[in-house]
Amino acid sequence: MTIRILLVDDHQIFREALQRLLLSVTDLEVVGLANSGVEVLELARATAPHVICMDINMAGMNGIETTRSLHAALPGVKVVALSAYLEQRYVLEILQAGATGYVTKSEGCDELLHAIRAAAKGRTYLSSEVVALMAGDLLVQHAEPCQKTIGPREWQVLKLVADGHTSNVIASKLGIAAATVEVHRRNIMRKLDLHSVAELTRYVDSHVLPGRRYTD
Repeated sequence: MTIRILLVDDHQIFREALQRLLLSVTDLEVVGLANSGVEVLELARATAPHVICMDINMAGMNGIETTRSLHAALPGVKVVALSAYLEQRYVLEILQAGATGYVTKSEGCDELLHAIRAAAKGRTYLSSEVVALMAGDLLVQHAEPCQKTIGPREWQVLKLVADGHTSNVIASKLGIAAATVEVHRRNIMRKLDLHSVAELTRYVDSHVLPGRRYTD
C-alpha cells in the first residue's frame, strides 16, 4: 500500500526538502503541503492523506491545536509530530490531542519513516530520543517520593545497602552501631511499604538514587 502523506511546517525550506526526501521512498506519496495549522483541515479533506507530519510550533494555530481539531473532524487520519522540541510536555500534549507518533527534527530520516509506517498501521511510534527522554523523566519521578520521605541518615544507609554493604560494614562506614543500622533499615522499609530485605534490594536496584554510582 502506498502511504499518502500531508506535510505541515511553517518553514518552506524544511517543508520542501522533506517533500523531496519522502518522494524518493517507493511506498510513500506526498499529496499536499501546508505552512500553517489553519490550512490543514481543508487540505486534509481534499487530499485524503493517511498520515500527516505535523510541526508543533507554528504561528496562529499551533500543531497541538491543529491535531486536536483533526482528530475530532477526521479521526481516521493519523498524525506524526515532527518537532524541534524534545520536551516531555510537548510529547504528552500532542499525544493527548490525538497524535500517534513523535520524532524530533534532529534525528535521522529512518526514525521518521518508521513513525510514518507505524502510524499508517494504527500503531504509536516514539523515536529513540523521545523514548530516552520519557524513560529518564519516569525514573526521576519515581525517585522523588523516596527523596522526600527518607531522612538524611536513612538516605545514607539506603545508598550503602544499594551498593551491597552489610549492616556491620555500613555501621563502620557511618560510625554508628550495627543495631542502629538495622533500625534505619526497618524505618526505610516501613516508609516505602516494603516487607523484606529482598524487597528493599529490588527497590533500590530499580530506582535512581542520588549519589549512587552506576557502572556498565
